[in-house]
Amino acid sequence: MSIDQIGVIGGGAWGTALAQCAAQNDSPVMLWAREGEVVRSINDQCANPMFLPNVQLSRKIRATSQLDDLSDCDAILVVAPAQHVRDILGSASIGFAPLILCAKGIEAGSKKLMSEVAAETYPGSPIAVLSGPTFAHEVAAGLPAAVTLACEDQALGASIAKRLASRSFRPYLSNDVVGAEIGGAVKNVLAIACGVVEGKRLGQNARSALISRGFAEMTRFGLARGAQAETLAGLSGLGDLVLTCSSTSSRNFSLGKGLGEGRSAEELMSDRTTVAEGAHTAPVLREAAHDAGVEMPITEAVCAMLEGETSVEATVEALMARPLKSER
Repeated sequence: MSIDQIGVIGGGAWGTALAQCAAQNDSPVMLWAREGEVVRSINDQCANPMFLPNVQLSRKIRATSQLDDLSDCDAILVVAPAQHVRDILGSASIGFAPLILCAKGIEAGSKKLMSEVAAETYPGSPIAVLSGPTFAHEVAAGLPAAVTLACEDQALGASIAKRLASRSFRPYLSNDVVGAEIGGAVKNVLAIACGVVEGKRLGQNARSALISRGFAEMTRFGLARGAQAETLAGLSGLGDLVLTCSSTSSRNFSLGKGLGEGRSAEELMSDRTTVAEGAHTAPVLREAAHDAGVEMPITEAVCAMLEGETSVEATVEALMARPLKSER
């Protein structure tokens, strides 16, 4: 399958960065954004100062506020926030183009992964998932990055990888769609916890322990949902976890850092220009873990802090006081 024009649903930082990446091969990209200001600035100035400042965008990128303008695209990157993917896809007429899901989360209510949501909305469209350790501003600047591109149809996956790959952006193919999605969703929740460690100044030992035990939670949940262990230990799992648990460039880490410093979740999430996906995923993940019979104490702790049920100090004390057990 030949893929020429790429469509992008979502004009935020990551959607814009992926559009820039897709335009590096001098091929056309059509980006849909909800915000009129974003559409105008991309078309008039080749820039998106609202979400991705100080980046000069390719002239091959055109923006639109009409979803139907993506109907002629050969493949579509879905980069809308996870909780809005169903509504946005449901309001679009985009034929049977492959959908490359880039949102990282689990749908509230249904507890479904984005691939399941997309399959219900567009049952005739092939599905792929792109996920990995990537900060938008670095990808847009052309700094080296590698991602997992998961697709059950390996020939299609190879075509998508070839279209998106460049000297600075390297997709690794996988057939484990579920594993790629679970890694991206769970790491956002764990990044909040690591941010709390930073904000509370609990030290590097605590951060390292939390990443390790968080990865154990990710693995238990992923395996219960049918993921492959190799995927969870790869770029879209452990790789993304390490990145987002160590930098304030992560919105989820920044949210946790604010909680650790004593600010409220309501205050920290009042900025409507950014979305900390982990805050929305945490309660859904907790429910899904209960359904699957999977123990996820760090996820439980993040939910308790976000919901104001307990203090940071009490949460840390409760985690450290859990019964001693073997490491697994």
